[in-house]
Amino acid sequence: MTAGGTASGPVPETGTPKAGAPAGGRWVGALSLAGVGVWVGWFGPLQLLLARQAEALTPDHKASTLALVTGVGAAVSMVANPVFGALSDRTTASVGRRIPWVAGGVAGGAAGLLVLAAARSVTTVIVGWCLVQLALNAAFAALTAAVPDQVPPRRRGLVGGWLGVSQVVGILVGTALATVAGGVVAGYLACAVFTVVAAVPYVLMRRDTPLARDARPDFRWRTFLAGFWIDPRRHPDFGWAWLTRFLMNLSYSISTMYLLYYLTDAVRYDGDADNGVLILTALNALTLLSTVVIGGIRSDRSGRRKPYVMWSGLVISAATLLLAVWQTWTGAVVASLVLGLGFGVYTAVDFALLTDVLPTAEDRGKDLGVINIANALPQVLAPVIAAPVVTHFGGYTALYGLAGALALAGSVLVRRIRSVP
Repeated sequence: MTAGGTASGPVPETGTPKAGAPAGGRWVGALSLAGVGVWVGWFGPLQLLLARQAEALTPDHKASTLALVTGVGAAVSMVANPVFGALSDRTTASVGRRIPWVAGGVAGGAAGLLVLAAARSVTTVIVGWCLVQLALNAAFAALTAAVPDQVPPRRRGLVGGWLGVSQVVGILVGTALATVAGGVVAGYLACAVFTVVAAVPYVLMRRDTPLARDARPDFRWRTFLAGFWIDPRRHPDFGWAWLTRFLMNLSYSISTMYLLYYLTDAVRYDGDADNGVLILTALNALTLLSTVVIGGIRSDRSGRRKPYVMWSGLVISAATLLLAVWQTWTGAVVASLVLGLGFGVYTAVDFALLTDVLPTAEDRGKDLGVINIANALPQVLAPVIAAPVVTHFGGYTALYGLAGALALAGSVLVRRIRSVP
């Protein structure tokens, strides 16, 4: 997706289903807990379990096997998120537009994790991981669309901060479950149980925006499919927001996807590499949590988004460059701490910025799904880029140098967004 043309703001929010009173702390807490469950279902496998399965099934080709599995799964994610977001926009269930997809999504994601637990071949691993990506993206699309449904713009930085907390806590809990559960099978089972249980309070709260049947537009395949293309010439700010998120997430995916192999092959970590990944993830979480909510609150109070996103991108770039040039355990620790500082602010404020440039209110789920392609596509491209760079074009120094350049480009291009200060 490219972006260009003249600046324009989002279309006024008309025609959207009405919610009740503004969402309070209990709803935000339940939403965030459900988000933790989704991230556990993703990152327990991504941080450790898939890498260990690849190593066990194809020890001589572990990097390429991991690249294949994660790449195919991310391709599924890239399609699933906007499609399920669009379907949730059109859902007329009595409990609301989003809740059915959250409930069904976490159930399907748990089923995919059980397939992975039983997998004894690369093919079965691919099938299981694709099911996880398909189902959890249905849940994630509905959860993120619920925020602009329920939360006024002046509080979206705060809620974006708590969603950032859910992301980092989910990554940390997923990594911890994968590490301490007692093996790959037990790790998948633990992640599956947590993913389902974490969504229960949100589903039982039954706070959602219903859509009347007579308000749902007629379904036509051509119109439905055409709606996924948001012309950047008509909505340039949306285009630039998409591009900058893509660059930031590509940098982050490259930085984290090969962390286990980075510790074993570049750092020559003396201890258990699984525990090393867990320690780095925990340190990253510590600093991220120290900035994610505060960054969102300060952005809300100042009414400004772009400066926070730009400076956080520069900090992310600095962290990846540390990984490139300081390939020791101490260097990895410092880089993880710095990365958390930058990514905390970025996670909260960029989400608020994105909700401010959505083209229409009635298509929030679909439009946020298109934005979330910028989260999924880097997972497809990261292994495609990383494997040859590590093997043939400079190793981990070149890989993390590239990650730093991508984050820097994303930080600079945020300036092209005109309708958001």
